[in-house]
Amino acid sequence: MRLDKFLKVSRLIKRRTVANEACDAGRVTVNGRPAKASAQVKAGDVIEIGFGTKTVKVEVLVVRETTKKEDAKDLFKYL
Repeated sequence: MRLDKFLKVSRLIKRRTVANEACDAGRVTVNGRPAKASAQVKAGDVIEIGFGTKTVKVEVLVVRETTKKEDAKDLFKYL
């Protein structure tokens, strides 16, 4: 699955366009490397997102095309 779509489905970032902009600005890394929005994400990957002064680090547990709002938190684990 594309990185920007995973960020939206998992509700880490609200909109896919915002996820695209964050990737283009270099604020998103996958496994320690800056990632483009089109980068492929799989279970076991570590994603780090910079939100201003705060950074969020998560590990991908499951990749799903769609999910309910209540189940979105089950797609990843905070590190």
